[in-house]
Parts: sequence; structure tokens; C-alpha cells
Amino acid sequence: MHTIMVMGGGFVLLAVFLLASRFIGDGSSLALAAAAKWFIPAWFIGAGINMAVGVIKAGYSVAEELPIFLLVFAVPAVVAALLWWRFGR
Repeated sequence: MHTIMVMGGGFVLLAVFLLASRFIGDGSSLALAAAAKWFIPAWFIGAGINMAVGVIKAGYSVAEELPIFLLVFAVPAVVAALLWWRFGR
């Protein structure tokens, strides 16, 4: 359940990036593509923090947390990459 909630947080963060590009940027497709592009490294850091909490606080090993990290990072990042590709054309 925690994994799904963290991935949901990734999608919320992606929505925040996209909304910020609409209000702060010029609202063009290229602004949305840039927001999706900037989301990916930000989400990598966020997913890494989630992994660190799992290792440090919850007591899981890095080997146990790594597949969860990859899943938590990859799902929102793939959606962002598709948006980047779609709006960047």
C-alpha cells in the first residue's frame, strides 16, 4: 500500500510541475515538455529519499529496497517521459 501511495505522490508532483508550467511559463506545449523533463530528476531524488527512509528507518536492506525504488521511480517517470515526448514535438 505504501508503494502505491508513494507512486501517487509522484503523479501529484508531476501535476504540480505541469500546472506550474501553465501558470509560470507561457502555457505552450514546449513549457509542458520542459516541466515533464524537469520532473524526472526531481522525482529520482524523491524516490531515492523514499528508498533511504526504507533502509534507514524501516530496516530493509538496499537489495530489498532497490526493486521497489525502481518501480516507484519508473512508473511516474515513464509517464513524464511520454508527456515530454508528446509535448516536445
